[in-house]
Amino acid sequence: MDIRPARTVADVEAAAGVLDGPPRPDATEEFLADPRHHLLLAWEGGAVVGMVSGVEMTHPDKGTEMFLYELGVAEEARGRGIGRALTDALRDLATERGCYAMWVMTELDNAAALRTYESAGATRLPDSAYLEWRL
Repeated sequence: MDIRPARTVADVEAAAGVLDGPPRPDATEEFLADPRHHLLLAWEGGAVVGMVSGVEMTHPDKGTEMFLYELGVAEEARGRGIGRALTDALRDLATERGCYAMWVMTELDNAAALRTYESAGATRLPDSAYLEWRL
């Protein structure tokens, strides 16, 4: 397995099978143009088998942290450590870029995600909640 950043629209299109839906051209171009947006792809045999995306966020009183936005592994490639390797790669990138922390949110019943993040060294905060506004 080879993990490398997506740099082109073609790279992102190759990851369509591990994204939640087909990449939108306008959003893909905007994502790739922003140096604070990161998409790391896991390649095997010329195909993308996993991806992790991260966004650097800076706040005046905290500095910069990495938000692990999404992790996806092809169904046929699950259970082989690809998600963990991608998470580790994003954490390493966050460290290289001077981030003071990396964080992620997931559903409490998403056992695979929780297992992956905890095996990669994340600490689960007690009594956390996820709230959203759909706009």
